[in-house]
Amino acid sequence: MVALRGKEIDAFLARPDPGRPIILLYGPDAGLVRERADALLASAVDDPNDPFSLVRLDGDELSAEPSRLVDEALTMPLFGGRRAIRVRAGSRSFASGVDTLAGTPLKDCRVVIEAGELRPESPLRKACERAPTAVAIACYPDGERDLAKLIDDELRVSNLRIAPDARGALTALLGGDRQASRNELRKLALYAHGQGEVTLDDVMAVVADASELKIDPIVDGAFAGNAGVVETEFAKAMVAGTYPGMIIAAAQRHAAWLHKSALAVAEGTPISALLDGGFPRLHFSRKGNVETALRNFNVARLILIIDQLATAALEMRKQAPLAAVIAQRVLLSIAVNARRRG
Repeated sequence: MVALRGKEIDAFLARPDPGRPIILLYGPDAGLVRERADALLASAVDDPNDPFSLVRLDGDELSAEPSRLVDEALTMPLFGGRRAIRVRAGSRSFASGVDTLAGTPLKDCRVVIEAGELRPESPLRKACERAPTAVAIACYPDGERDLAKLIDDELRVSNLRIAPDARGALTALLGGDRQASRNELRKLALYAHGQGEVTLDDVMAVVADASELKIDPIVDGAFAGNAGVVETEFAKAMVAGTYPGMIIAAAQRHAAWLHKSALAVAEGTPISALLDGGFPRLHFSRKGNVETALRNFNVARLILIIDQLATAALEMRKQAPLAAVIAQRVLLSIAVNARRRG
């Protein structure tokens, strides 16, 4: 089974193994999936803008004709050179095409498959993990160490340092999506250009308004039992063009954090200690709602909600046109459930 972990991922991305030309990138951090796919594809072809060298395929369309994946991989570019295929996986399986491709010798062709969160039993994930010519790379939201490196790397380009209090606040506002985090950091660097050091005021002026704080009121409202806030803020997010999957992903991360915190509370840890410490650090504006959520839900109820959110995420992928409806329904259900203590 070839499922890369930790430092193995960095090593593979830095120098992809030509013996494993089929690469599956999957996970809840869509921005990290895209970033890694872009890098792998850029190094696989001579000209990423050449439509004869880089072919884009839709996974749902491939499901009707999985053999097309093999045909495309074996097609020689019109003017020679290397070739790459970018596949965006949807809700329908084309795993049989991957199985066939895995047993087919490929020359100068890399196949990069992008997917959302996949369970271990997913046919696509299983096909890539068992194939000797493929690798599966999970893309999860950045942790504290990853974010610290990302902040330093982006600010270093602009010859900027960052004050300790600004770093703490910035870390709490980033992390849900790699590309979104990177974009916010570049915007911050532009704002602080020439200052030498990024301050807390800079962070709050530039990053807070465009961060996940726009999603936080929806998630916090749901777990605090405020259905009215959920309806109002969810409607605003839809008007702003926010993808419903980002909101559900944020709700899943928050549910996992609440579950971990509820276990700690059950073992005697004061709620105040959880609100003021740990990672990710909570923005001060969220602490009241999060404290309410911890009082609303025990460990057993949070496990049910985690499963409920996972089911909703799967249904959203299966029924993309109804994603907003499904997301709002599950969030309102959590809000109603939160009012039933015990």
